[in-house]
Amino acid sequence: MTVGRRPDLVIFDCDGVLVDSEAIVAGVLAEQLRQLGVKITDEECEREFAGLAQGKATERITALLGTAVPAGWFDSLTQSVDVALRARVRSVPGVLDVISLLDIPFCVASNGRPEKVALTLRASGLAAFFEDRIFTAADVVRGKPAPDVFLLAAERCGAEPQRCVVVEDSESGIAAARAAGMRVLGFVSARDRTLDGADALFNSMAELPKLLTMPTN
Repeated sequence: MTVGRRPDLVIFDCDGVLVDSEAIVAGVLAEQLRQLGVKITDEECEREFAGLAQGKATERITALLGTAVPAGWFDSLTQSVDVALRARVRSVPGVLDVISLLDIPFCVASNGRPEKVALTLRASGLAAFFEDRIFTAADVVRGKPAPDVFLLAAERCGAEPQRCVVVEDSESGIAAARAAGMRVLGFVSARDRTLDGADALFNSMAELPKLLTMPTN
């Protein structure tokens, strides 16, 4: 990318970047796991499952249990998660101001279920900003950390991968952006996580507009 040149497309992750959903989901999941005898805190659950596609999350849940998941458990979990999100999810502080004024094309590319992504964007008041520019792991063969969903987003939005900037909050998402040949900004928010591999880290959405056009190395 030319030094200081504006990108042609900004690709946002959803959970933890646009919507403050990860702690809500982790709390529901941790409670359901504790009911099955797994000793895990909400915070441990959030760290363990951040950024995972549904298939990978299912594998980890099965490993934690050490046995087959009871029949109907995942359906019950999904319903409980959606109820909690519908009632409690909000946009990440400052993100509405950023996307309201952003004059660079942007979209969403998430490892989340399409239904959950749509629900959280609606409930947080962000859906109208993205319209049909919403892409999920369900649209591709491989979810993050594979680059597929980011490459699909770039193709559908008419941008070359090297002209895209990804905004992510998980290591799997950063790895996916790297594999796609895209610049990636790591949002660490208030959880004080470290994210390896990002071109820059930031903890306030107010910093994002300047970072989008920062010089590249």
